[in-house]
Amino acid sequence: MNRDMDRQKEFSRRAMMLGGGKVLLFGTLALRLGWLEIAEHGKYQMLSNENSIGIRLLPARRGVIMDRFGAPLAVNKPDFRAVIVPEQADNVAATIARFSRLIPLSDEEIADILADVRRHRRFAPVLVKENLSWEDMAKVEVNLPDLSGVSVEQGEMRSYPLGRDAAHVIGYVGRVSKAEMTNDPAMTLPGFRIGKTGIEKQYDKILRGTVGEVQDEVNVVGREIRELKRTEGTPGKRLTLTLDSDLQMQSHGFLTKHRSAAVVVMDVHNGDVYALASHPSYDPNVFSAGIPADLWESLLSDPASPLTDKATAGQYPPGSTFKIVTALAGLESGKITAATHINCPGYYKLGRSVFHCWKHAGHGNIDVVAAIRESCDVFFYETAQRTGIDAIAKMARRMGLGQRLDFDLPDVASGLIPTKAWKERRTGRPWEKGETLIAGIGQGYVLATPLQLATMASRVANGGYAVFPTLLRAIGETEKTPPPPARIGLDPAHIALVRKGMEEVVNDPRGTAYDVRITTPPYSMAGKTGTAQVRRTTAKMRAEHISVFKLPWKFRDHALFVGYGPVHKPAYAAAAIVEHGIEGDYSAAPIVRDVLLAAMKRDPRLIRTVDEAEHDSDKKEKGGT
Repeated sequence: MNRDMDRQKEFSRRAMMLGGGKVLLFGTLALRLGWLEIAEHGKYQMLSNENSIGIRLLPARRGVIMDRFGAPLAVNKPDFRAVIVPEQADNVAATIARFSRLIPLSDEEIADILADVRRHRRFAPVLVKENLSWEDMAKVEVNLPDLSGVSVEQGEMRSYPLGRDAAHVIGYVGRVSKAEMTNDPAMTLPGFRIGKTGIEKQYDKILRGTVGEVQDEVNVVGREIRELKRTEGTPGKRLTLTLDSDLQMQSHGFLTKHRSAAVVVMDVHNGDVYALASHPSYDPNVFSAGIPADLWESLLSDPASPLTDKATAGQYPPGSTFKIVTALAGLESGKITAATHINCPGYYKLGRSVFHCWKHAGHGNIDVVAAIRESCDVFFYETAQRTGIDAIAKMARRMGLGQRLDFDLPDVASGLIPTKAWKERRTGRPWEKGETLIAGIGQGYVLATPLQLATMASRVANGGYAVFPTLLRAIGETEKTPPPPARIGLDPAHIALVRKGMEEVVNDPRGTAYDVRITTPPYSMAGKTGTAQVRRTTAKMRAEHISVFKLPWKFRDHALFVGYGPVHKPAYAAAAIVEHGIEGDYSAAPIVRDVLLAAMKRDPRLIRTVDEAEHDSDKKEKGGT
C-alpha cells in the first residue's frame, strides 16, 4: 500500500515537471511570435511578397604596378558606365534600342550586349556602355524612366602611363571571353577585365583581388529600399617591378630608328631586368577602352608583328654572338687553349664542301682572343669540328640558351640548341659534320631569344655565375629574395680569355665594333657582334657581288649584338636584335651602346666616379697654375 502511494507521488512530481516544461516552452514560443508580430513587424513586412533581397557584387580595386623607384606603370582611373539588369527591364532588346538613340551603339555592340544577357543570370548587371562623358551620363540619367533596368555607376578603367614604351612588358587587360570564364564571381561583373598579356596576365589573380558583396532591400519594381549588409572586397596587391621606367622609355626610343627590333638590359649580378623593349609596339590604353575591330586587324596583319614581344618570344639564329659559347666549349673540353692558333685563308674545306669566312681574304694565323675580336668564322668552324655538337650544346645550356627561362612573363620562348639525338628524333636522319660547323657560328638549327642572349652575356660578365633574369621585385610589401646565383663551373681563365676578346671587339681598332666604342670614361663597353643569315648567299650572288643592302627588307640578314659594361667592373649586360638590320656593328651595336651608357649614367656608383675624376682634374689644373 505504502509502495503504491510512493509511486503515485513520484509519478505526480514527474508529470508536474513535464507539464511545467511544456508550459515554459510554449510560453517562450508565444513570446517570440509576439516579438516577430509586433516589434519586428516593419522589418518583415519589407521582406514580404512585395519586396526581396537583391545581392550586388562589389568589384575589387585592381592592384597597381610600379617600377623599381615607385613610378606608375599600370594604374586605375575613374570610369562612368551604363549597365542593365535584365530581370528589371520590361524588354531588354527594346530598352537597348532606346538607349542607342541616346548614346549611339553599333550593331556589333548591341549584339554583344544581348549575348552577355543570354550568358549571365538575369539578376546580374550587364555592361551597356562604358567610358561615358559627363554629357552622355546626363542624357542617360534624365531618361532613366524610359530605360527600365538601366542605371549609371562609377567603375574603374586601367591606364598605362608609359603607353607604347612598356606595352609588351606590362601587357593589357581585356574583357573575359567565354573560354576564359571560371567560377570566380568577379567574372559576372559588368565590364570586368582580366590580364591578357604581359605582367597583367602573369599575375592576374594577385592583381584582381576578391569581390565584395552588398545585400539590398528592393521593392517590387526593383528600386533599392535600403542596404542590409555590406562585405567589402579585398583589393589586388601592388606589384613592384625591377624595371627602371626612364631607362625603359629611352631603350624603346633607341629602337624606333628601325622597322623591327628588341633590346634587353639586365643586372649581371642579380638578374634584375631594367629595360625590356620591343618595336613596333602598340598602345595598351586602347585595349582598356575596347579596341576597334579595324585597328585590331591592322595590328594582326602588320608584317613587323607589333603584338609580339620580340625580346622574350622572338627566336633568331644568334649568329656570331654564339661564338662566345663555341669558344668556351672548346676551351673547357681542352680542344683549344689560349696558345692555339688556327690559320684562316678565308674559307674552310670539309670534304667537298667549302665554308666561307665573312672576310674573303682571310684572317691569317690567329688565336681565340683575336678570333672573337675579328669574328673569324674559320677559327670557329675548326673549333666546333674539334669540340663536337653535343659538347657545344651542353655549354650553351650552361650559358642559359636552349631552355625556357623561369621569367615573369607568360610568353617566353625556349629557343633551340640542337644535338645529334635531337635531330634523329625530329627528322629520323643522322647528324652531319657540316651541321656542326654552321652551328658553331650560331646558324643552322640554333635559335635564341634576346633575353637568353642577355643572360649569356651576364654569365660571362659576372665571372661564371648562373644568374637568371627577373622582373618581379615585390608583391605588396613582401620583397622577392632569390637565392644567390651558383657557379656554373667554368674555369676563370677561360672566361677571362672570352672577356678579353669581347673587350677588344669594341675597344681595339681591329675589333668588329670599334666604331661604336664608348669614349667617355669611366664608362666603357665590351661586346660581340652577330649577323644571322635570313637568305643563304649563293655562289652566283657572291660572284656578282650582290649586296645584301640591295635585297628586299624581308630577305636581309638579322643584326645582333651582346655586351656589358663597364669593362673592368661589369654591372649591366644587354642584348639587341634588329630584324633584317644587315650587320651587328651597323645597327644592333649602337643600340646596346646607347642603353648601356644610359644605364651606367644612372648608376650612383659611377656618377661618384665621374665626379671624383672631374674633381681631380680641376685640382690638377689649379695646381698647375
